[in-house]
Amino acid sequence: MKRRDFIAGSIAATAAAGVAQSTLLAAGVAKPQAPAPRKINGRIKQSVCRWCFGGMKLADLCKAAKEMGMQSVELLNPDEFATAKEHGLTCAVASFVKSNPIGKGFNRLENHDAMVRDLEERLPIVKAAGIPAQIVFSGNRAGQSDAEGIKNCAIGLKRITPLAEKLGITLVMELLNSKVDHKDYQCDRTPWGVELCKAVGSPRFKLLYDIYHMQIMEGDVIRTIRDNFDYIGHYHTAGVPGRNEIDMTQELNYKAICEALVEKKYDGFLGQEFMPAQKDGMASLREAFSICDV
Repeated sequence: MKRRDFIAGSIAATAAAGVAQSTLLAAGVAKPQAPAPRKINGRIKQSVCRWCFGGMKLADLCKAAKEMGMQSVELLNPDEFATAKEHGLTCAVASFVKSNPIGKGFNRLENHDAMVRDLEERLPIVKAAGIPAQIVFSGNRAGQSDAEGIKNCAIGLKRITPLAEKLGITLVMELLNSKVDHKDYQCDRTPWGVELCKAVGSPRFKLLYDIYHMQIMEGDVIRTIRDNFDYIGHYHTAGVPGRNEIDMTQELNYKAICEALVEKKYDGFLGQEFMPAQKDGMASLREAFSICDV
């Protein structure tokens, strides 16, 4: 049989089979075959950041996240913890305390009393809810040297890490880019954050390595993660450029990044923190979950 004859015969056979199946479906004899659900590997615990889907009710987000295999909805306030729990989810990282927004942080001595007081109130609540981590921020430079910022942050953090150690809660300071989104933010590079971790010297103070932000500031993501793994307590995602979906429209290879985390035996959470550009945000979130479920 010549190749063209073989192909023509195959096409005809396939078409005939399709017609036969359609006839059976119309007659009610055959039932449509639903695709088998994708098996979840679950080697990385995934979370979704609440603020990225702020247009949804929290209960609806929790329900959708649970159905697709997420284990957490994060950056919640204490009055939201119960909603996540009702849907069988945790909150991987609690949202910031009022005295410690992104631009006002531990790098200023005059901020310490208020932040320590708020965290002393917050951490027992976080512990009671079974939440593993609490986010904190360095604050903006405002002309301050990086060395002074590390020194001041360490002074303030050493006042609260003993309580964090007692309760088993990890304080995570987020690495953010100062180039595009958070102008003048001080904890904007991994080496600065690592030096701060060393200065604090507590197993309950680590970095929140935001992959999107650090791709903008540093690149070389996988090598940086491997070299500084012991100082990182949590990870965030988003597509570069644009902070949108983590699909093939952007420059990061999240599947390879997640494989690197698995190789390092990372047992914490990976928080999806992208802003959906598509109308169906839940479809984007499902795709992101699938990409990172290596």
